[in-house]
Amino acid sequence: MDGVHDMGGMHGFGPVQHEANEPVFHEPWEGRLYGMNAAITPPLFPNIDASRHSLEVLPPAEYLAASYYERWLMRAERRLVELGHISQQELAERVAFYRATPDAPVPDRANAASLERARSRFSRPSAPLHRPDGAPPHFKVGDAVRTKNMHPRGHTRLPGYARGKRGTVARVHGSHDFPDTLAHGLGAQPQGLYSICFEAQELWGESAEGQQRVYIDLWDAYLEPADG
Repeated sequence: MDGVHDMGGMHGFGPVQHEANEPVFHEPWEGRLYGMNAAITPPLFPNIDASRHSLEVLPPAEYLAASYYERWLMRAERRLVELGHISQQELAERVAFYRATPDAPVPDRANAASLERARSRFSRPSAPLHRPDGAPPHFKVGDAVRTKNMHPRGHTRLPGYARGKRGTVARVHGSHDFPDTLAHGLGAQPQGLYSICFEAQELWGESAEGQQRVYIDLWDAYLEPADG
């Protein structure tokens, strides 16, 4: 979808700041939130693409004002309300309580089974992503392709700055689940996935730095043969 999250190539956000010896989590609550997402059963979202889309639909002002894990927290709150686990009123009352009494103890409901689920998720090997049963890739390494100028209302992995642009297939990854349908419960629809190489000038015009290239992983549904 065309949303505030799609920031590639936009001006005004400043450079990416690299923090020396940056910790995994800057605050203890970030780690707890990360662990909670791993331990909840059933998961809050059926797959990673659905969870990504839930971030994309956050109100733009809230999205831009929030840190990375603050967005995760807002996403979890909204999802818990959607699933009926808590009500909006209960959430508002609990937030108001801790704002008024920030030193009040936080409930400790240690659960060995939840802890084991989180540990298992972090320690088990990742499943292969290639889907041999999917549609075979349409293109091969070296093929010239052009991305479609598309503006889907739902989730997509084709960034706005790379739409309607000419590139070259640098690598064929095989057949992989299609995030645009997976995010919305429309099936995996596995299809060809590629690493597409774009010249910087193709993406940004004459103002781009010379001798620079951008590689983006893109699915068959985003691509068509380049003219000429």
